[in-house]
Amino acid sequence: MPKILTNGFVITVNEENMVYRQGAVAFDGDVITYVGEVPEDLSVYDEVIDVRGAIIMPGLVNTHGHAAMSLLRGYADDLPLQEWLETKMWPLEGQFTSEHVKWGTYLSIIEMLRTGTTCFMDMYDHMDQVAEAAEVSGMRAGLARGVIGLCPVDVQKQKLEEAADFAQRWNGKADGRITTMMSPHAPYTCPPDYIRQIVEKAHELDLPIHIHMSESQREVEQNRNDYGLRPPAHLEKLGVFERPTLVAHAVHLTDEEIELLAKYDVKVSHNPISNLKLASGIARVPEMLGAGITVSLGTDSSASNNNLNLFEEIKMAALLHKGVSYNPVVVPAEEALRMGTRYGAEAMFIGKQTGSLEAGKKADIIVVRTDRAHFHPLHDPVSHLVYATSGYDVKDVYVNGKMLVDNGEIKTLDEEKIIYETNRMFDSLEK
Repeated sequence: MPKILTNGFVITVNEENMVYRQGAVAFDGDVITYVGEVPEDLSVYDEVIDVRGAIIMPGLVNTHGHAAMSLLRGYADDLPLQEWLETKMWPLEGQFTSEHVKWGTYLSIIEMLRTGTTCFMDMYDHMDQVAEAAEVSGMRAGLARGVIGLCPVDVQKQKLEEAADFAQRWNGKADGRITTMMSPHAPYTCPPDYIRQIVEKAHELDLPIHIHMSESQREVEQNRNDYGLRPPAHLEKLGVFERPTLVAHAVHLTDEEIELLAKYDVKVSHNPISNLKLASGIARVPEMLGAGITVSLGTDSSASNNNLNLFEEIKMAALLHKGVSYNPVVVPAEEALRMGTRYGAEAMFIGKQTGSLEAGKKADIIVVRTDRAHFHPLHDPVSHLVYATSGYDVKDVYVNGKMLVDNGEIKTLDEEKIIYETNRMFDSLEK
């Protein structure tokens, strides 16, 4: 059933950054079939949707998060990273059951969809619940059972088996919307031999790796004290970068470490708001981009952010690096938008499927309304998307050609029930 969205500003985020001021995007089933000026003959389409001057663009891609942690939004703010983790987050997360993860994930999916995110990367526990929520909601997702190895050897083995089993069962499921990775949590939470075992399993299953790395100065110093190496060299030694790898944060990097990541084509998830809130530091994004590293954007969890509105990350990525470098031309609007779309898909190793509006790619499309004061005069739609847009300007959301958000309303989930269950789950925790 071919459909076409017409009369919009089409922001393709393709290789040439093509923009059509009076454009159209057509799709048949789950695949985009046309991107360009509005065709003269629209009779070949079963449904013609006139978006009346709105912006048509690729869905946003959130490359790092822990969706179920929405249960802990605002619970423990304004603390250093390790204190926040060890004294606040981990004690409550240790009480999470599959039901907590289920409802916390659904809550996050509502927030992501409504603000234009069509694909998210998630590393957590009870991942079957996360996968089922992604499947039911219609979102695209990259999922991994995050593994912490600070436990006896038999428990390590069990966690690795769970992670591998999950990855095998869910990879390619939900009409191809779900892909999986292997995820040692971080160098400071997984002993070296355990990371080697996870790498071996990733080779065996032919899966990428997702891992936290160099988020805080304390983490870097601990790694050097424990293993005699900073995290990037440590992970290289353990063979992690022999697999396609997406690292979260990468805040504290030397010039040599940036060259190392570029050498192995390691992808980076830049989480500017979470890093600022936890005072972890500011990643060297302009230098990484200059070295040819694919730098994408992630929100991290809404416990450390405190929301999942990726448009905020796009704006922050554009502004932050200008401010700290005293250079107004670093990370321009076009590049920031690519970080939230095309580079995100590439960082999750699904760039051939999504991340831009091009014929043959999946129909992951969002429509952003422009009938509000902050969009006018509409001199440059890309500039407005990066510097003026709120995620709540998103009107419609399609994933795989299916409409998931219609004029701001979620079509696949019961929002009232999810909010109720989320609060019930939080109340069940012993604080």
